[in-house]
Amino acid sequence: MIEPNTSLTRLYRGARVAVATTALLILLGCGDDKDVDPPAELTDISTTREVHRVWSAGLGGDAERLRLALKPVIVEGRVYAASHDGEVISLNADTGKRAWVVKTKLALSAGPEVAGGLVVLGSSDGDLIALDATNGAQRWRRAIASEILAQPLIVNDVVVIRTVDGHVEGLAVADGKTKWAVDEQVPRLTLRGTAPPVLAGDRIIAGFDNGKVLAIDPRNGEVMWDTIVNAPRGRTELERLADIDSPARIAGDDIFVVGFQGRIAMLARDSGQIWWARDASSYRGFTMDDQNLYLTNSDSVVIAMRRTDGAVQWEMSTLRRRGLTAPAIDGDALVVGDFEGYLHWLDKATGTIVARQKAGGERITNAAISGDTGVYVQTDSGKLLAYRSAARAIKTAEGAPDAPSPDGGP
Repeated sequence: MIEPNTSLTRLYRGARVAVATTALLILLGCGDDKDVDPPAELTDISTTREVHRVWSAGLGGDAERLRLALKPVIVEGRVYAASHDGEVISLNADTGKRAWVVKTKLALSAGPEVAGGLVVLGSSDGDLIALDATNGAQRWRRAIASEILAQPLIVNDVVVIRTVDGHVEGLAVADGKTKWAVDEQVPRLTLRGTAPPVLAGDRIIAGFDNGKVLAIDPRNGEVMWDTIVNAPRGRTELERLADIDSPARIAGDDIFVVGFQGRIAMLARDSGQIWWARDASSYRGFTMDDQNLYLTNSDSVVIAMRRTDGAVQWEMSTLRRRGLTAPAIDGDALVVGDFEGYLHWLDKATGTIVARQKAGGERITNAAISGDTGVYVQTDSGKLLAYRSAARAIKTAEGAPDAPSPDGGP
């Protein structure tokens, strides 16, 4: 039977996914199950990296345990951020001085995305709103009728959104009217989270809760190819969870994706062919540089893998089960946040923890972002913080400070 493509149908499917997700969180041990291993305790570290908080800003809108997709973005020297209670702000990235503040009165849940003078965000109630990037004035607003848990994507004259019910839609930048739509079937039980659409050359890459990756033409919504990266396995619904919830990463003609209880894989951009795949499980995601992928797996172990073939370079398990975010690159270090509001800097070459800061007592769900002016992180309670860091100078025999050599030696 062909399912009607209507807002009512999408609303029902979105509600079904939300109920299934709640059930999953209970089943996975959010209660007092004594058999669940506790998070690793923090231990003393040898601090070899200087980290300074530059500024902070309060957004409000506590979203503890909601697992929203709200994280700051940096565009042309400005930081744009939003809170669950509907506040959207634009600040100077260097000083934290506010340029404008807008209260949308929406339960914002995803974004912002900023491009072409537009700021786009999604809400838990299925609303999509577009603001003017210069002053925050509303350009348009659309009701999508399903929760949005993925950062929108702006590609030329199209805003691409992905909702929790497997719906991908292209809307006109000018007025938010629908240009095309693609629907992918969603399993009855899924994790809470949605992979955001990303741009790879002339196509959009979208991962789904059934373990499939689609390449979509942003001009007309045509599916150019689809590949099953993370095939569901097992007899129970829990065992068959195969969500792709983190964003794909693009490097030239190569696409990298990871799923829960499945694999991390490199695909060809033009065909979707899998070049290599390795067992991995992650709903947090990964980042990468020219040589390696840096992955936070579902047990909060950070793993460095060679980009060319997935070979493991190092693993860091000191922070196991602390609900780590995906890593963000900060020069020659990685930054991860945890469930107690700590930020940890890791040496990119070895995985050793080289610095630690407490951003607050609230969980950090989403990865930090980095730019020329520093590292920016948003806690689930709506606190936005900016940091700058650098490798600590090592004193020479004469007592004068000297920078560490590239290999970390004196």
